[in-house]
Amino acid sequence: MTKTPSAHAGERLAKVIARHGLASRRGAEELILAGKVTVNGKKIITPALNVTDSDVISVAGQMLGEQEPARLWLYHKPQGLVTTHRDPQGRPTVFQNLPEGLPRVVSVGRLDLNSEGLLLLTNDGALARHMEHPDTGWRRRYRVRVYQTPSARDIAALARGLTVEGVRYKPVEVEPETEGKSNVWLAVTLTEGKNREIRKLFEHLGHPVSRLIRVAYGPFQLGSLKPGEVKEVPRKVVKDQLGKGVIGN
Repeated sequence: MTKTPSAHAGERLAKVIARHGLASRRGAEELILAGKVTVNGKKIITPALNVTDSDVISVAGQMLGEQEPARLWLYHKPQGLVTTHRDPQGRPTVFQNLPEGLPRVVSVGRLDLNSEGLLLLTNDGALARHMEHPDTGWRRRYRVRVYQTPSARDIAALARGLTVEGVRYKPVEVEPETEGKSNVWLAVTLTEGKNREIRKLFEHLGHPVSRLIRVAYGPFQLGSLKPGEVKEVPRKVVKDQLGKGVIGN
């Protein structure tokens, strides 16, 4: 007799798949809706299902084994790579260019094609979702190059928060690192990280960004990592920064 998964006990199916590093939670939901997931031999087509440790789960014909411990890596993303597993336009991706030996990983947030610097990678999709959520309050720090120093008025407007094309952006901190009328570097700090946020804000103020480097994401720093290099964060550091309640024992 085939066991029927519970709709109430345990954890959401997509969250369990994400914790095994097979996809982000959203990606797991898409796999479920596409009919690529079975639970106890039964095809599941709705994410509104909870499962327990006793349920047998298969994703695209691959059985979910014992969950790997959550791991985290620092990666120095070079320019010219998109942060996606598959790109419809055929552009090179971050995940095609990672060093050999890493398990399947997902990114914590994204950096666009022309942006570079620190990108966090993890084998735990649920952990990625937690870390990128605005409620963490983590500050993202960037070095941003524009063609001339923004006025005090523009910097004050960013500090208050702006609405651009109907989208409201939270306050952004800006401190000039250099002064001048060409190739000025700014230290920019934000807590939200919406799609292409910095580029859109500075373009709106008449200061198009010519280079953007993320140097920190919350407590994690780019440091001396060279473009294309990956460095694993020690598990003790991950526990200290995120807590056992987030990553387990």
